[in-house]
Amino acid sequence: MSVTKEKIEELTKEFGENENNSGATETQIAIFTERIRNITSHLKQNKKDHSGRRGLVILVSKRRRLLDYLRKNNVDGYKNILEKLKIRK
Repeated sequence: MSVTKEKIEELTKEFGENENNSGATETQIAIFTERIRNITSHLKQNKKDHSGRRGLVILVSKRRRLLDYLRKNNVDGYKNILEKLKIRK
């Protein structure tokens, strides 16, 4: 199940500076987190889906790089997004 346009708009309003700023680092991390949660639930049911698992690893890597960038440039925003999205780091 993919992330719907409505869900992306909702995440953009919550984490972006305004409703049109889907490119903000915090917004991208939130969207990646939602996609990761969807793929994780899919993989719990479909254990042999190796291409899905590969996609999950790629998404987690992209999110980790964005989190590292955010930690380097905005420590308060980094701590805030970890707390809001319940990401362990």
